[in-house]
Amino acid sequence: MSDNIKFIHLTASAEPRHFGARLDQVLAELFSDYSRSRLKEWIQQGKVSVDDDVCTVPRQKLKGDEKIEINAELVQEVYHQAEDIDINVVFEDEHILVINKPRDVVVHPGAGNTSGTLLNALLSHVPGIEQIPRAGIVHRLDKDTTGLMVVAKSLLAQNALVEQLQSREMGREYEAICYGTMVAGGTVDAPIGRHPTKRTLMAVRELAKPAVTHYRVIEKFRAFTHLRLKLDTGRTHQIRVHMAHIKHPLVGDPAYGGRTRLPKGADEEFITCLRSFNRQALHAAQLSFFHPESGEWLTFQAPLPEDFQKLLIAVRQDSETHGIDEL
Repeated sequence: MSDNIKFIHLTASAEPRHFGARLDQVLAELFSDYSRSRLKEWIQQGKVSVDDDVCTVPRQKLKGDEKIEINAELVQEVYHQAEDIDINVVFEDEHILVINKPRDVVVHPGAGNTSGTLLNALLSHVPGIEQIPRAGIVHRLDKDTTGLMVVAKSLLAQNALVEQLQSREMGREYEAICYGTMVAGGTVDAPIGRHPTKRTLMAVRELAKPAVTHYRVIEKFRAFTHLRLKLDTGRTHQIRVHMAHIKHPLVGDPAYGGRTRLPKGADEEFITCLRSFNRQALHAAQLSFFHPESGEWLTFQAPLPEDFQKLLIAVRQDSETHGIDEL
């Protein structure tokens, strides 16, 4: 694996909601694929223009209607290794690949995860896919989130699917188990951006990117709720952040859920089950989109994984034992 210099040209426009915000903060939102430190460095090196004027001051305040451009050099790794890793294929033709991702699988190589990822597996499974950006990966799931993903096998297919994703035509529905008894469904409409102090986490922030999550109750228990959720947007950790924001974090979520919450009077077997569920209880259950070649509307479903099913059975038994009102 060798290093190579890639020249990049990025453009975006500040929005009215960015009035009074600092340039470095707005760049961190608009170009979230790059770290704050890298973006700040590009500003200081004169690589960033605001309305065609070079700006070297990270703290410069914006009016909220500027055109922003970045012209910079990026040292990147050119090649990732193909690895013979099993993929659970739900559907495949010459244009697309739909997979059911298990837990403990990172989608794209990054710091600390240079091998064993879904991308490494795709490089082996689909000859020539290395010619497509991100090996055809259209959208991501967190390492410990299970369920459906679509991968493009051609550049035309990738462009078509990304367009559907951005225009919100692509349907993505999830199932989750959260803490607390919810009496009805609803919508969380709260912008999400990088956490102000914890770089690896996200948070609801006033000037961040818009994010909308719809949810409905499938089944309620005495201290938990089984939910079906639908995304209008696809921000990093969106469901996890939104559910924690409304005080119903996902069971097992190490980043946003805090310590395991034990219901009053829970027996030892149930306590052990809760404490041993060491990932967020989140599963991408349904994926719908227009086929990029035929235009046919496709819908795929993935059954709940075994660990999710066992947790669901356990919370149901606990509720039946103690009664739904014993919170």
